[in-house]
Amino acid sequence: MKNTENLPAVNDQPAAVAPLIEFKNVYKSYGNNKVLNGISFTIEKGENLILLGRSGSGKSVAVKCLVGLTKVDKGNIIIKGKDITKLNEDELNQIRMKIGFLFQNGALYDSMTVRENLIFTLQHNNKNLTDQEMEAAVIEALQNVGLEEVIDQLPAELSGGMRKRIGLARALIIKPEIIIYDEPTGGLDPITAREIIDLIRNIKIKYNTASIIITHDLICAKYTGDRIIVLKDGIIKAEGSYNDIENNTDNWVKSFFEK
Repeated sequence: MKNTENLPAVNDQPAAVAPLIEFKNVYKSYGNNKVLNGISFTIEKGENLILLGRSGSGKSVAVKCLVGLTKVDKGNIIIKGKDITKLNEDELNQIRMKIGFLFQNGALYDSMTVRENLIFTLQHNNKNLTDQEMEAAVIEALQNVGLEEVIDQLPAELSGGMRKRIGLARALIIKPEIIIYDEPTGGLDPITAREIIDLIRNIKIKYNTASIIITHDLICAKYTGDRIIVLKDGIIKAEGSYNDIENNTDNWVKSFFEK
């Protein structure tokens, strides 16, 4: 008879996978203004989380806390098992190198060509790459956003939508595990906004990134988000799928969907 003493029980379950990002009871105030008031949430690998809320609701401050640009007053923020509230600046920089940003205005350097903007990002992230490897990375990033042909142009020569897509290429070039999108469709016409939405969806599928999408755009929220958190005065007012939020009975949450 075989020795079964060390075999696992039939009903043993595999250990649960920890979320990639976790906010635990996070507080942040500026003077008497409570911007974050004990928020808790998680983000899984491969999940797009929407942060929805009016100006001053705490969306941007939550992201600043996430990347260590603003220190929390109380609570914990865990990224890949590390509590960033307890890390020094060098350790924080190692975490930041895993995070790609798409800023609202693209935030490109006007005096640099598209190629130079992307190469600068690679060099800033301490990538020990040859010139040939950097050029290949630039081409791949631009192909991902469908703009390989503008590689030698300056940002001023590009449309707002193109600059946004180049900003996205810059976020992707570091092969991030986490992407933060700040109003990705803000200021864009409906057709260009739809192109950005499609890119966000495709990036999630291709790279399995965990993403936070800050937006006021309900169409963007509907088509890019796996889950939505609605913030009001630093608290989570509602959480769930787009349909959950749309059918929420709270009058304040319902006001987002009023024409």
